[in-house]
Amino acid sequence: MNNNFSQSETELARQLFEQAYHEHMAGEIDDAIDLYHQSIELVPTAEAHTFLGWAYSMQKRYEEAIEECMRAIELDEEFGNPYNDIGSYMIELNRWDDAVVWLNRALMATRYENRALPHLNLARVYTHTGDVIAALQQYKAAWQKDKSQLPALHAYQTLLARLN
Repeated sequence: MNNNFSQSETELARQLFEQAYHEHMAGEIDDAIDLYHQSIELVPTAEAHTFLGWAYSMQKRYEEAIEECMRAIELDEEFGNPYNDIGSYMIELNRWDDAVVWLNRALMATRYENRALPHLNLARVYTHTGDVIAALQQYKAAWQKDKSQLPALHAYQTLLARLN
């Protein structure tokens, strides 16, 4: 993050971001979008742009969501969330090959907590394209990265049963 912002600006931006997230989780997407914008106007962060993109995606505004994720990457290319999110938006836009590129970039990001998500999204792509072996590998990887990902385990078992 740019250090040209005062501590009070940074703190207010963080508070606005947290309030936006709260509204977002409560389903108040328009309010969340307004608050994310206010946070970004004070102190632009990769997180705020990514979450703004996520809010746009909930309104099926995928191109705008992708633009926000691109802004996030410009601010912090090591933050994995925007790469995964772009990949998931590409899936929604039926741009399967593009999705793979972005999801693989998410897997390479150094700052990314939920590493199971790109694997799950890659599994969706490979299931769609009929590459069952690749889908199985991705579901297994998602499960190995996050044992709470029961849908990954169930999808893995279902695909495996289809092969037998």
